[in-house]
Amino acid sequence: MFTVKNSLNIDVIDECLIIGVFDRPIKFAGIGKEADEKLSGQLTELVRAGEISFKKKSVVKIHTLGKLGVKRLIFVGLGKDKELTLETLREALGKSCKTIAKSKLTTLSIALDTFTTENLNALDAAHAFSEAFELASYKFAGYKQKSNQAEKNIESITVYSEFDNEEVGAALHVGRIFGRATNSARTLVNTPGNLLTSKDLADYSSTLGERYGFEVEILEKEDILKLGMGALLAVNQGSVEPPKMIVLKYQGKEEWTDVIGLVGKGITFDTGGYSLKTKAGIVGMKTDMGGAAAVLGAMEIIGELGPNQNVVAVIPSTDNMISGDAFKPDDVITAMSGKTIEVLNTDAEGRLVLADAITYAKHHGAEYLVDVATLTGGVITALGMDMTGAMTNNVEFYEQVLKASEEAGEPMWRLPITEKDKERVRNSKIADLNNSPGGAGHAIMGGAFIGEFAEATPWVHLDIAGTSTTSISSELCTAGATGVMARTLALLVETFES
Repeated sequence: MFTVKNSLNIDVIDECLIIGVFDRPIKFAGIGKEADEKLSGQLTELVRAGEISFKKKSVVKIHTLGKLGVKRLIFVGLGKDKELTLETLREALGKSCKTIAKSKLTTLSIALDTFTTENLNALDAAHAFSEAFELASYKFAGYKQKSNQAEKNIESITVYSEFDNEEVGAALHVGRIFGRATNSARTLVNTPGNLLTSKDLADYSSTLGERYGFEVEILEKEDILKLGMGALLAVNQGSVEPPKMIVLKYQGKEEWTDVIGLVGKGITFDTGGYSLKTKAGIVGMKTDMGGAAAVLGAMEIIGELGPNQNVVAVIPSTDNMISGDAFKPDDVITAMSGKTIEVLNTDAEGRLVLADAITYAKHHGAEYLVDVATLTGGVITALGMDMTGAMTNNVEFYEQVLKASEEAGEPMWRLPITEKDKERVRNSKIADLNNSPGGAGHAIMGGAFIGEFAEATPWVHLDIAGTSTTSISSELCTAGATGVMARTLALLVETFES
């Protein structure tokens, strides 16, 4: 898809050229200046008229009407060069890609060096561009009857840069991998629950494992029974679909040490069980496997790039349904770790399946743990729809996860877990733990409960209930699944230091 070239000739026939412009006293430089001169200063006039803006993320399309070989110029405003961040650059490029998509072109070009600053070089810009292109171009095909009209999509992109072509090409390749894997996660989350059962999720994981040479283990219900995973089994009791415990292992070192465990909640549909969700609240619960999708997206990136790390991905998968066999409030169940749990809320099922998955990840040698889950509505109340809630038992490990999230542009905010919070989840008269001590600090209670199974292993909990989907489109996303945390987890693995 990408061709990298050193020299750009604005008179060569081309459908479209993307140019970055900064808010500086001299508005046009380099290729922009050349275009302005060949257009008899008309670009400068458009700036004076306010029709071309250099503000952050402004995108303006100018038709050259045959005066240049390039038929369309796309000016992308970047604001002050010293203020430009990687995430703003990614968003600005994503917005430009969405603008271009409306023109139904099959080719485009970008003057990559016009997007660089002292802090962001051509490799940063290349990664940001290819990642943004994939993210902004994503569409969930859905299940409507298809139109007879053929769709036009970008098939080839020429990237002009004076920087080393091979290195730029490599950065473009990596950015594209990150974007495409995030889109894979989005598609999983967008898929309806009747078309993505636990078996389907296991089959998808197996296919991923075959593609990248991962060691694959799929525990069936009989295996789960033998291993005593009573928490996962309890959630599955009301379902006609058997549960799966999905394991993918990637070994990037000679010895199976410093293993990072990525654990993703895989509830393929959540009714709430006997603690039934409302009519409005139950809609959209096909997305309750967003944590599993994030982990699988991260594993796709890991499989493509082959980092020098060891990773075990563990996904507990079932739906949470109602029947005469379903588990009930007041039930007491025994998790794989041996801890007993009083069930006070069957809609707090995610933390139950994660309890057994955390234990099983440690069984496979995980020495560091990150769990990702659409766990609580409480995190939305606390942090809104744009911020992932994080909790941890190890600040040093959390700092590495935080750094990865900042690079990915997937912000998180740490919530506390105090001794009093731990006492609340341990407050049961008849069991070791209870799964829902009440509404106060609900997001924290979910994290504190999972922490009881992480125990002393360095662990970070990521609650993506608010960030895994969006109701509005943005520069890098359409309404629906976001694929959040796939890139963060992959970057954590790539940059991890024990």
